Amino acid sequence: MRKIDLIVLHCSATRETQEYTPEQLERDHKARGFVRAGYNYYIRRSGEIVPMRPIEQVPAHVRGHNRSSIGICYEGGLDAAGGFRDTRTEGQKESILILLKLLIIRFPGSRICGHRDLGARKACPCFNAEEEYAGL
Repeated sequence: MRKIDLIVLHCSATRETQEYTPEQLERDHKARGFVRAGYNYYIRRSGEIVPMRPIEQVPAHVRGHNRSSIGICYEGGLDAAGGFRDTRTEGQKESILILLKLLIIRFPGSRICGHRDLGARKACPCFNAEEEYAGL
């Protein structure tokens, strides 16, 4: 088992009015040259948690941090006009919190942060994940 010390939150950077299925995510990542979706988990607007890549497998979501991290992506991140915004539904917020609590039990001491907190010139995940989940 690989050593995990980082849990990174992402958004799919899709409009809140647009459905973006796990199959579309997988297809888009394969089109970019990945073997499969780069994230370990995908959180649908409904709150459904969809496993995308086994934890044992190194994800492909943050350059320079993949070997020791887990990637979680939520569906959304853009408002209806295409601007960056925290579009998480209550179901997504609940599911992300549950998933993070379970992962912290399994990987104690792991840092939880957003993609934007790792030097990426991005707004992703369009909210301050480090601050929101600091108490876990």
